[in-house]
Amino acid sequence: MSNIIEITDFEAPQLDVYARLTEVQLLNRHEPEKGLFIAESPKVIERALDAGYEPVSCLVERKHIEGQAKDMIARCGEIPIYTAEFEVLTKLTGFQLTRGMLCAMRRPKLPSVEEVCGGAKRIAILENVMNPTNIGAIFRSAAALNIDGVLLTPQCSNPLYRRAVRVSMGTVFQIPWTYIEEKSPQWSESGIQYLHKLGFKTAAMALSDNSVRIDDSKLMAEEKLAIVLGTEGDGLAPCTISNCDYTVRIPMSHGVDSLNVAAASAVAFWQLCSRYQGV
Repeated sequence: MSNIIEITDFEAPQLDVYARLTEVQLLNRHEPEKGLFIAESPKVIERALDAGYEPVSCLVERKHIEGQAKDMIARCGEIPIYTAEFEVLTKLTGFQLTRGMLCAMRRPKLPSVEEVCGGAKRIAILENVMNPTNIGAIFRSAAALNIDGVLLTPQCSNPLYRRAVRVSMGTVFQIPWTYIEEKSPQWSESGIQYLHKLGFKTAAMALSDNSVRIDDSKLMAEEKLAIVLGTEGDGLAPCTISNCDYTVRIPMSHGVDSLNVAAASAVAFWQLCSRYQGV
């Protein structure tokens, strides 16, 4: 294949996207139409391609060109495919963490809040969740447990950061998501009011004296529900909790008062989406 290119110069600018550009540089806020992200492993790349994401180039361990990466390379068309032996590729920052294949892809234009929520019965709201690992884990649970869409406040880590994509196993490509408008910093008031207009009741996952159990029958019976999860450590802002229709707790034992936000999301999604899974 004429588009297979042997790596001979580690300083080649074509490799910057894999080895030298930061997540902020890849995001490219000033020219979002030029933004890129990195997908790792054939399985994750397959999910991105299935979702319509556009590949720009690939970096592949040589032995996988005719092996586990073969089908993905064929699907990527005539884009450049950079390759070398594994021992050579590990000189590039980060390659030793991959499963033999990286793919640089274009960031898509994000949908509107209305598009994410249209037809949805269960959505997740992430307030200031800053750890990419938690973002990836939440998306994986959202995909597995029947969440229809995810909304993020502007301070959240980007779901297309490399670690978030890796941890999610590519499910960030399967669940519709977008950011709540940056021009509305008081999202806990205006954003929740807007969700109400769309027909959603809002459930804040937080410890409170007037909270209801996550298996509360009235809560579970809501036709359209937005599950609101807060930042690591501090949880949800007090104003967010006060503006939501429900404050919800997960019953615990052994003196444990809370779960990591990613773990809490999995419990909440399972319990509150079960009726839509036929359970």
